[in-house]
Amino acid sequence: MSRIAYVNGEYAAHASASVHIEDRGYQFADGVYEVCEVWQGNLVDGPRHLDRLERSLRELRIAMPMTRRALTFVMKEVIRRNRVRHGLVYMQVTRGVARRDHFFPAGDVPPSIVITAKSTNPRAGDTQAETGIAVVSHPENRWPRVDIKTVGLLPNVLAKQYAREQGAKEAWYVDATGHVTEGGSTNAWIVTKDGVLVTRPAESGILKGITRAVVLDLVAREGIRFEERAFTLEEAFEAREAFVTAASTLVMPVVQLDGRPIGNGHPGSIATGLRQAFHTASHLEEIR
Repeated sequence: MSRIAYVNGEYAAHASASVHIEDRGYQFADGVYEVCEVWQGNLVDGPRHLDRLERSLRELRIAMPMTRRALTFVMKEVIRRNRVRHGLVYMQVTRGVARRDHFFPAGDVPPSIVITAKSTNPRAGDTQAETGIAVVSHPENRWPRVDIKTVGLLPNVLAKQYAREQGAKEAWYVDATGHVTEGGSTNAWIVTKDGVLVTRPAESGILKGITRAVVLDLVAREGIRFEERAFTLEEAFEAREAFVTAASTLVMPVVQLDGRPIGNGHPGSIATGLRQAFHTASHLEEIR
């Protein structure tokens, strides 16, 4: 079955779907995006993703392309048409199509919207989580507004390519003070030698991950000792365990950092437990 995409009001074959060459997302990275998980035929945490989408659009002064109810319907329809039971749905909203100019376009230019969906193999992620992943550190070199989920991801692309070339799955950004900010496409967590779970506050300097928020709900529910603060690269080297979170990875144990083992070099109990319990704390919407 060929994939189906939604582009500016129309459902089209994924292979031939297109946007205008003067779409500002293409020319200026003037847009935002969201990625939601689909799990067992359910859209995971859709309301939280739409909350973040609306915030990102407000920060860039881009209008919502449609109502939340309509957007949710289109997301579910794209998922349904692609017959995705386990996978990801991607949506991107840009400022629209206009003559190339750094200034915002004059007049009533409608935002552009693209939504796609694809199937993934949940067992592949579970298998990877059984052994954990390697991470490398990388100097923080992004613009300060990484709290906005923009499509301007070139620094992230380069960092993740660097990680791949070092035999790792993810890169952790490290700021000028030696503190870990986040991963190229994930939030970063450690468990200290004393068993305290630590992750950086999300008020600024990192993206406020939706998966991160669900994990925080789980942490509160399970009574896990927790500190929301920045941690240094050296603390990460000395940690009992570590993991990353994102819609595409859920809770993924980190067992190696810059070639050095984290803890005993195997996935830790806190990361493993949070992964197993993740969907019990998620907001699930059935796709019909």
